[in-house]
Amino acid sequence: MKKVSLFDIQKFSQDKISAIDAKFEAQKIAFAPLTFQAIRALLELGIMQKISDAGDEGISAQALSSATGISEYGIKVLSEMAVGMNVLKMKIEDGTEKLFLGKIGFFLLEDNLTKVNFNFTNDICYKGAFDLMDSVKNQKPEGLKVFGENWTTIYEALSSLPEREKKSWFEFDHFYSDIAFPEALPIVYAEKPKLLFDIGGNTAKWAVASCKFDADVHVKIIDLPGQTAVAEKNAAAAGFSERISTYAGNILSEETVLPSNPDAVWMSQFLDCFSLHQITKILKKIHSVATKKTLVYVLEPLWDKQRFEAESYALQATSLYFTCMANGNSKMYRYGELVDAISAGGFELKTAHHNLGSNFYSLLVFRKK
Repeated sequence: MKKVSLFDIQKFSQDKISAIDAKFEAQKIAFAPLTFQAIRALLELGIMQKISDAGDEGISAQALSSATGISEYGIKVLSEMAVGMNVLKMKIEDGTEKLFLGKIGFFLLEDNLTKVNFNFTNDICYKGAFDLMDSVKNQKPEGLKVFGENWTTIYEALSSLPEREKKSWFEFDHFYSDIAFPEALPIVYAEKPKLLFDIGGNTAKWAVASCKFDADVHVKIIDLPGQTAVAEKNAAAAGFSERISTYAGNILSEETVLPSNPDAVWMSQFLDCFSLHQITKILKKIHSVATKKTLVYVLEPLWDKQRFEAESYALQATSLYFTCMANGNSKMYRYGELVDAISAGGFELKTAHHNLGSNFYSLLVFRKK
């Protein structure tokens, strides 16, 4: 088991920021929607890339206007805001103002974590976030209506999302958990399960990886009908139709009865899609079909088990997506509250593997009490 390396979570009990710095941070929050869209414009119009290409020499607003076709006025209002955010830096040489990329700008352009989070926020969350307050009051994802009135959760809507939005959602979803798969696979298949249930199997990423890793395993993906249809196509394309099967149904529905006697149950970034009460309900349903030898594997990013503060912050922000867009009642959990909810479903924690992958996932292994 890996030793957990954490940032100091006790920092959340301290308030050492100076009054001047606190006021500046408050202004960042006050103007956050505008500054976010300013950065989006700099990225999508190619302006930030041109500034990056200019290197330390920098580039003038006039040159940027000629290179991008955006007016000098447009270049200046966007870039001056970015300078105020320390995304861009400015210098004057021979009487000419020149812009060059700051460290924050580098991460916005080049860091995969930042790009995935940024696109997800813009394409999935931004418009619906206006209804966050109503979502909290009503315990419903009130922002989801930006994608239509037919859905009670975003999972039902996934197959119907516009292509750009769908791409951003799946890139966000896969970016986090998939990176942990190479470290999780040896842990799961050291026990040599012959039949593994992949609950919330989505597009069959884990199922395909499992079949490649272990030649004897059969994976049964359990998910909503729209997702199992996609999973079947992907399993066939990977050449594993005979070893990957599907079972369509809503796991929260009383009508959904799970197949019996799995050797292992796998849930990757799945339980954070449900409230603590619902998590216990799901585990009780798994408990009813599991044997004494069945191992239940839960792969989740836990915000109090992250190595760096930035990752913890991103998970706390992701909770707001669940509130206003996904389902209105779930979030990214802390270690203790998730373990307690699973234990209430009739399981006990056997082992916990932390810091899997570069996104610091936790793999929790449970067995029936």
